[in-house]
Parts: sequence; structure tokens; C-alpha cells
Amino acid sequence: MNEFDYIIVGAGSAGCVLAARLSEDPSVSVALLEAGGADGSVFIRMPTALSIPMNMDRFNWGYESEPESALDGRRLDCPRGRVIGGSSSINGMAFVRGHAADIDEWEQAGASGWNYASCLPYFKRLESWHCGENRYRGGHGPVGVNAGNDMQLNPLYQAFINAGEDAGYPFTADYNGYQQEGFGQMHMSVAHGQRASASRSYLAPARDRQNLKLIPHVEVDQLILNGSRTVGVRYRTAGRQLKIYARGEVILSAGSIGSPAILQRSGIGPVDILAAAGVPVRLESPGVGANLQDHLEVYFQYQCTRPISLNRELSWWRKGLIGARWLATREGLGATNHFESCGFIRSRAGLKWPNIQYHFLPGAMRYDGRAAFDGDGFQVHAGPNKPRSRGQVAIRSANPFQAPSIRFNYLEDPGDRQDWRDCIRLTREILQQPSLAPYRGAEIQPGLDIQSDEAIDRWVRANVESAYHPSCSVRMGADDDPLAVLDGQCRVRGLEDLRVVDSSIFPTITNGNLNAPSMMVGERAADLIRGRVLPADVVPVWEPEDWQHRQRSVSGHDRPDPA
Repeated sequence: MNEFDYIIVGAGSAGCVLAARLSEDPSVSVALLEAGGADGSVFIRMPTALSIPMNMDRFNWGYESEPESALDGRRLDCPRGRVIGGSSSINGMAFVRGHAADIDEWEQAGASGWNYASCLPYFKRLESWHCGENRYRGGHGPVGVNAGNDMQLNPLYQAFINAGEDAGYPFTADYNGYQQEGFGQMHMSVAHGQRASASRSYLAPARDRQNLKLIPHVEVDQLILNGSRTVGVRYRTAGRQLKIYARGEVILSAGSIGSPAILQRSGIGPVDILAAAGVPVRLESPGVGANLQDHLEVYFQYQCTRPISLNRELSWWRKGLIGARWLATREGLGATNHFESCGFIRSRAGLKWPNIQYHFLPGAMRYDGRAAFDGDGFQVHAGPNKPRSRGQVAIRSANPFQAPSIRFNYLEDPGDRQDWRDCIRLTREILQQPSLAPYRGAEIQPGLDIQSDEAIDRWVRANVESAYHPSCSVRMGADDDPLAVLDGQCRVRGLEDLRVVDSSIFPTITNGNLNAPSMMVGERAADLIRGRVLPADVVPVWEPEDWQHRQRSVSGHDRPDPA
């Protein structure tokens, strides 16, 4: 059978959601195409092993950026999941919805109907929060969300939260609820000690449905168009070229790199990119591949004066013990991503919601697990989350096996460079607070000599890394916006029966990790496709006092603007 009501391209964070929700109706048939294969590896399921699948060609597309001129010509890694579950099967499992104002910003940018009140019911529907359902959180959804070991296994987690309060920032009991701004526990998509990927949470329970067909190990070549109607997909597998047809709709959920690339290979995109790649133009759409955004981060590292950090767990035999305990009980250090406390702050007065995020780690090491130095340490992953710079995804040819050109233009905007100067200074101030004094040794990096604007700029250019959140490259927007590829129903303008549903549709990037909003998009788009939506839910959202004039506002802790 090669004809289905719905064809979904990409079994990632949004694609798994769509496949599960659309196939709830037994009267429709759904085909789900995926370039990768099975996600059953223990390295995917074990939270502490998060760096391993990301560094395996079997699970990762292995993209990298073009040389970035504002980063001294460096190429940055851009890992994307090539496995059932997509990037939700190889990510760091941090569960962050983003601020309510981030979602409202989408509607303000022209994405009609995409505001926080309309999206909150879908954030709630997707999750099963371990503290139970409340006005902001869901308690019965597919994705298990918890707080790891609740910071019980290391005192550094609480010390970091306390240091944020020492510096004059608020405490937040739930950054995914009423109040994002402040310092508190971090949440992760982990359930019963295992990664709660979109595949495990959504697709696995639906796999036995007779109306859902998963087709793995396929490389989607291009869409099949009949005039303005999208009628199917051409793909390659095992050296053969095959076609599959849709009675209803084709939905691209191939991610912020894959979806624009497939559109461009199908002749949908900017004329200059298509001409350079030798692809005939079927629909001029200048926004396809444009507006690309990402988060950057650095590791702010200190030596730890007490023998309590994760650096002590990096020997082969200690890792073996952690793994053995996890295999037997799904508990202990194997059952967490180790980011169990965090912070969200505003970098300057005049910002209404946070633009800097912190992931705290009670160890000093790289993302791939290599130790930064001999001895104990701790670090915070820090970076501004609302960049102004915009990049582009562009195919090089019609060959689906050739990776596209990916250029983020990181730090090209002067405002992004100022945000980083503020970030470095504010982060050092937080880490120098009294609550961390019993544990704090020497600053490993950036180093206390990195103080001036010029020194900070130079160090950031040389050391900043992607936080692996590419997005916004096939964005929604208003009808009169020439760069808005999609309308508020996720439909591609100028074509029939074609939608895009993944993180590429965001008009602007959210303040936080992208897996939660990507799954929310899948949930809401599934209802839009079925012609039904949950009623909007208007809830109060915390607003900082006198945000127009103060960078932080907690009684007794006023601080001047860092600039």
C-alpha cells in the first residue's frame, strides 16, 4: 500500500506527536517516514549517557555551520537526531516551555492564534508532571517530566540557587508555570528513570495501530506536486527510488534543517538558492530557509574545594557502577541529566521577561563528558536566549544526500555582542556570591583576567558553542509578510495540502530549550488539522516589579545596570 490519508515526513519531536494524535481516528491512515532507525539503544534510554548518542553517526545527521565570520571563522556543530524520536532521542532532556511572552510574541509577529493562552492547554496535554496537575501543569499526558534526583545527591545544586538569591534575583518554584524568572529546580523529560523522548512517549503506545505505518531508513528526496496540490513524497531507500501518495495532506516534520531543505529540493523557496542548486522553481517563497535562529552558550567553570563533584565519577569503573545500578533499578546518577538547578534572568532594565538562561552542573567538563581539568569543579552553561542575528539554510544541489549550507550569522548583530558582555559579567557576579563560597576555588574559565569589553568579545568568539537549538527557518506569519512561509494553520502559502509542523515554524526562538515547545506545536497542529482546538486558558503570569527601570528587583537587593 502506497496511499495514505496523511504522510508525515520525520519521526522527531513533532512528527511522533502528529502520528500518534492523527492515528487516534481509526478511519484515517497515517504513514510516518524517518531517515533513521530504532531508538532502543541503552545509551538513548539512560539519561546520564546523553552525550553518547549525540556523538554517534548512527543517530546524528552531523551537520555543521559554514565558517562564522563573527566567531573568527569557526564552524560550529549542529547535531540533529537521525533516529526514531529525532532530536528528542539525543538531546539533553531539559524541559523548558519558554516564557509566556515568547509565545505571545509569535502572534505579535503575525502567527494568528499562536499565543500563550491558546498554547497552554497543549503544553498541559503533552506532559505528566511528577508533582501533579495544576492550573499551569499537566498531570496525565504522554511525556513524563520530573526533576531528576530532586537535587538530593549534591549540595552544589541548592548552593547555586541560593547564590542567585544572594545576587538579588527571585526564587521560582516552577519556571514552567507562573514565574519563569529566577532560580530554582530544573525539569527534565525523564520518566521512571528513562529518557521520555517523543518516540517512547507518543509513538511507542501507538505502534500497534493498524492505521499507522512507520517507514524507517528512508531519505526523502522531494515532494510530488500536481499543479498547486501536494499529492505525495518521493524517497530513496536501499538504493531504490520510491513514491508514496497522500489522499489528504503531506506534513513536513523534518526539523529546522530538514524541512526547508526538502521544500527547496521540491522547487519551493528563494529563487537565487534554487537557481544556484539547479532546481526548477515551482513556487517562489523567499522565506524558506531564512530567519534561522539558534542559542549559543559557554561553560563558566570553577574549581571546587570539596570532593563532591561529578568529576569524581568519570573513571571507567565509577561509570560502570553507575550504569549497573541504573540497569538494575533505573535510579541513581544514571537516571538524571545532571542539570537539576537552573536560572532565568534579564540582562538589563527595560526587558519584560528573561533573556539569559543558566543550566547548572556540579562538575567541570565538556558536553561530551571529557573532564576540563584534574580535580573537582562545577560549571554553569550560560548564554543569552533572544538573539537578533538571523541566518539561512540553503541546499547546494538537488541531491538529498548532500548536506545543505547552514549559516547562522552568530553575533553579527551588535546587540548580541552586548548581551554576551552583560551575560559574562552577571554570571561571574552570581558565582561569586556567599552561598557558593564554601565550594568555590579558582575560576577556570573565562578567567578573572577576562574583564573588558574587548577581552570578553575575544573570549566569547573563541569559546562559544551552539546550544543545539536551530529553529525558525520556515516561519509562520501574516498574509502580507513576504517572508512568512506558513499561515497560522501551518499551511504552506501558495500550495494545497502541505503543512510544516516542527521547530522551524516558530517566528522567533523561545527563551529556553526547544523540545517542549516543539512537542506542543505537534499537539496543537494535530488539532488544527482535525478541525478542532482546545479552548484558550488565560492564566496570570508573573511580571517583575518596575522592569522598565531595574535589571532585577528584589527588596533590599537593587543592583545597577551592568552596562
